[in-house]
Amino acid sequence: MDKIDLYAYEKELWNKGIEYVGGVDEVGRGPLIGPVVTACVVLTHDFELEGLTDSKKLTEKKREQFYDYIMEHAVCVKIGMCSPERIDEINIYQASKEAMIEAIEKVAREIPLEHVLVDAMPLDIDIDTTSIIKGDAKSITIAAASVIAKVTRDRMMIELDHKYPMYGFGKHKGYPTKQHLEAIETYGLIEGYRKTYGPVKKILEGGGK
Repeated sequence: MDKIDLYAYEKELWNKGIEYVGGVDEVGRGPLIGPVVTACVVLTHDFELEGLTDSKKLTEKKREQFYDYIMEHAVCVKIGMCSPERIDEINIYQASKEAMIEAIEKVAREIPLEHVLVDAMPLDIDIDTTSIIKGDAKSITIAAASVIAKVTRDRMMIELDHKYPMYGFGKHKGYPTKQHLEAIETYGLIEGYRKTYGPVKKILEGGGK
């Protein structure tokens, strides 16, 4: 199988004279608790990071290393978030879009962003975009954004783990694992759970904790 050129989308735009190309990705659509987190990243034309790909395919240690490198060498990095309350209000798909747009707008306020490569989602914004299915495995810029978003959200879950160690947030990061579901059955719901998500809804409707 041919190796994917992670720079193909960026090179095509750079060759057209488009200097500032952003990549945006989201993390945290599936968890029961916490915000959905997005990142928008703009890289230099000579940026290189061996092994960078979709953050889900990297180890936690590797993601942390890549996070530090990207933060140090990127032209611009910004984060967007949508709270659990907002997710319940407008649904996770719309909340993910909203958080992506927030991250993009933050970048655009600092540099003249000309084009954005987006992982899968079509966005209605004033900047030209290209939506790429499985973009975090096909574009170096989206891959970088996926790492930044993932590490940012995971760190939030680790902080929550320090406050509420009995839930195991440091391990499952808020996803509905067996351990997590058993913990909410035993200890009830803390602030930050997404009330429209099945397992959480079930506890609320059942008059549980």
